[in-house]
Amino acid sequence: MERQIRLTACSRADSAMSKYLLRRLMIVIPSVIGISIVLFTVLALAPGDPFEELATNPNVPPEVRANLRAKFGLDDPVALRYVRWAGSMLVGDWGFSFASRIDVEHLILQRLPTTLIVIGMSQLLALAIALPVGIYAATRPYSIFDQIASTLALIGFSLPTFFTGLLFILVFSIHLDWLPFVYRADIAAEGWRFYWEHFRQALMPVAVLGLFQGASWTRFVRSAVLDVIRLDYVTTARAKGLAERAVVMKHVVRNALIPVVTLVALQMPTIFGGAIVTEQIFRVPGIGSLLISAILANDTPVIMAVTFVLSCLVILFNLIADVLYGWLDPRITYR
Repeated sequence: MERQIRLTACSRADSAMSKYLLRRLMIVIPSVIGISIVLFTVLALAPGDPFEELATNPNVPPEVRANLRAKFGLDDPVALRYVRWAGSMLVGDWGFSFASRIDVEHLILQRLPTTLIVIGMSQLLALAIALPVGIYAATRPYSIFDQIASTLALIGFSLPTFFTGLLFILVFSIHLDWLPFVYRADIAAEGWRFYWEHFRQALMPVAVLGLFQGASWTRFVRSAVLDVIRLDYVTTARAKGLAERAVVMKHVVRNALIPVVTLVALQMPTIFGGAIVTEQIFRVPGIGSLLISAILANDTPVIMAVTFVLSCLVILFNLIADVLYGWLDPRITYR
C-alpha cells in the first residue's frame, strides 16, 4: 500500500513537471523570437559593409560587389531579410561566412565545444571554491578564517579577468615557464600525452574564469547561509539534539542554495562575456574568439549566429535553474 502511494505521488510529480516544462517552453519560444528580431535588426542597421574590402580593391569591378550584395540579399528590406534568415535557420542553414568562406554552422560546431568545456570546468572550479569556503565562513562569522576569506573574495571579484589573465601569463608562462599561454588545437601527441597537454593549456583560462566567479559566489553563499542559519527552524533542529554538521548540511545549506542558483542563472551573460575576453587573452579557439574576429571582419552572418546561440544558452540555463528550485525546496510546486 505504501509503495503504491509513493508511485502515485511520483507519477503526479512527473506530470506536474511535464506540464510546467511545457508552459516554460511556450514562454521561451516568443522570447527566442523576440531576441532574434532585435539582434537581426540591430546588425542589419549597423554601419559597415562585409564587402568593403572589395570596394577598396581596384582590381575588383563595382559590378562584382553589386552582384554579391544582390546574391546575399543585402539590399533587400530588413523585414524580408529576417524572414529569409529565420526560415533558413529552421531548416539548419545558418548562413555563409563572408570572411571564412564556409557555412556558419560548421564554424560554430567547431568552436562551441571548446567554449562549453572551458566554461563548464571553470564553473565547477568556482562552485568547488564558493560552496565550502562560503559555508564554513558563514558558520564561523567574523573569525580569522571568515575575514581572510572575505578579503580574498573581495580582491578576486575586484580584479577583471583580463588583468588576472595577463598576470597568470607573466607568472606561470614567462617567469616560471610551467604552462603554455597560447591554446593550441593542433597538438602533435598521442595517448595520455595528448590529454595532458590539453589539460595544461586549459589550466590558466579555467583558473581565470573560475577564480573570478568563485570569489563572487563565495560572498553570496556566505550571505545566504547567514540569513538561513539564524531562522527559527534551525534553532529548533539544534534543540532536538542534531549534530551541527547535520543541521548545517541538511537544514541550512539546501535552503541557502536557492538564491545561489538564481545568481548563477542570472550571471550567465556575464560568464559568457568573461569567456570571450579570456579566449582572446589565451587565444582559445572558442566561440568567443570567433565572435571577435567576425566583428572585426564585419562578418554579419557569423555575428548573428554566435550572439543568437549565446542568447539561447542563457535562456536554457535559466530554465534549468527554474527546474532546480523544486528539487532544492519541496515547498515549491510546479503548477
